[in-house]
Amino acid sequence: MTKSKHHTIEQLVNKYQPQLKSFIKKRVIRNEEAEDILQDVIYQLIKTINNTMNPIEHVAAWLYRVARNTIINHGKKKRETSMPVLYNSDYDDKTLSDISTIVFGDEYSSSPEIEYLHSLVWDELENALSELPPQQREIFELTELDGIPMKEISQITGIPVNTLSSRKHYAILHLRNRMRELYEDIVCSL
Repeated sequence: MTKSKHHTIEQLVNKYQPQLKSFIKKRVIRNEEAEDILQDVIYQLIKTINNTMNPIEHVAAWLYRVARNTIINHGKKKRETSMPVLYNSDYDDKTLSDISTIVFGDEYSSSPEIEYLHSLVWDELENALSELPPQQREIFELTELDGIPMKEISQITGIPVNTLSSRKHYAILHLRNRMRELYEDIVCSL
């Protein structure tokens, strides 16, 4: 690795490490696991920069996507615990919050049941996202799945923040309705 390339990698790590660490810590249970995932993401960055002829165009988006995928892969290796009770009589207002807590929450460890719910929720989310217009899907994925601030997206794309917010709002309305159906199916099956 050349000194210039090493310097570039060091700058990228210094720039994105704090945000990535925060992003990961919100989605895993233990600090040690968050550190392992962060190291894996940084390793992937170094490996990609050193082994690829094609440069990474949007480093932040790439890093968050790698982090999200690494979190999912680490989740498949967690230890077994009992399945949480999902029923909440006030589910209309708490649908996404409850599902999010199960998928990303700190109070639940992994078990075969939780892993099944993880895959079910991610599959349903992917299906619901595929139904969105491309602009709504993109803004939702960039902000919610990749953790990129709306202001940064606006600066990169030249699209006003209000327009991006509107697109995200419509995406969330659609996703909320779709995920509510899944939540009701899960609650009814318990």
